[in-house]
Amino acid sequence: MTATETAHAVDPERGTLAKAADENFPVAPFFLPRAWRADLMAVYGFARLVDDIGDGDLAPGGADARLLGVPEDRADDRLLMLDAFETDLRCVFGGSGGSDGPPRHPLLRRLVPTVRRHALTPEPFLGLVAANRQDQLVARYETYDDLLAYCELSANPVGRLVLAVTGTSTPERIRRSDEICTALQIVEHLQDVAEDLGRDRIYLPAEDMKRFHVQESDLAAPTANASVRALIAYEAARARDLLNEGAPLVGSVHGRLRLLLAGFVAGGRAALRAITAADHDVLPGPPRSGKVHLLREAGVVLRGEG
Repeated sequence: MTATETAHAVDPERGTLAKAADENFPVAPFFLPRAWRADLMAVYGFARLVDDIGDGDLAPGGADARLLGVPEDRADDRLLMLDAFETDLRCVFGGSGGSDGPPRHPLLRRLVPTVRRHALTPEPFLGLVAANRQDQLVARYETYDDLLAYCELSANPVGRLVLAVTGTSTPERIRRSDEICTALQIVEHLQDVAEDLGRDRIYLPAEDMKRFHVQESDLAAPTANASVRALIAYEAARARDLLNEGAPLVGSVHGRLRLLLAGFVAGGRAALRAITAADHDVLPGPPRSGKVHLLREAGVVLRGEG
């Protein structure tokens, strides 16, 4: 057991929140108001935990299962864990299928004041649970529209929660946010093709794989052949178009939130540039961009260029 896993086993709340430092994008950067940082970390704790349940990445020891009332010998049953987590989540909103008491898990108890302070609704949280439940049942996506429907559950709720916590939600901003979040999800899928395949998941639409003559066995190779590279380039272009469509969201807000949102768009663009620089060969491992490229992209976004 690693030091992080040991810490998580002792204190699941702190262990999960500590993962924020390893995310592709800053979760609650220092330049945001303290109240926003606290609320965004509460939302992050929820999102990280539900993803860890869905991916089977909970720390050994069964601490999270015990907190959710799941027998320790059933902790590997992801659907059971997600059901228990959803029941506990409903306690955050005053029952609605949960118990009448407070949530059992400390990360969900942390979420309660955030939900009350901003009058958050259950829907985006339930969407993230549904996405992870879908990951247990659906391992392949036939069409791009099917993938977009998955992103509606797995990614878009996060952006909507950021807007809600910062008090900046409007229909137009939500639409732009959805485009950015879906793009970032697709970029992450492109970076993690090999890792996802190791979990028996493929997020490249089957119809596109057929179009570019890519077989599943091609994705298991050490390096990408020409067909795989062409497919990745095609999907990357789609993600880039979505990012560009959503980018006006940045200019629609002001102050520190503008910096945060610019960072999200810049992170996506920098990741796409890294994929291009790798000649679209994502199979050896996720192409990563350096901080210099990220800052350069952020400047372009803030100036409204590109």
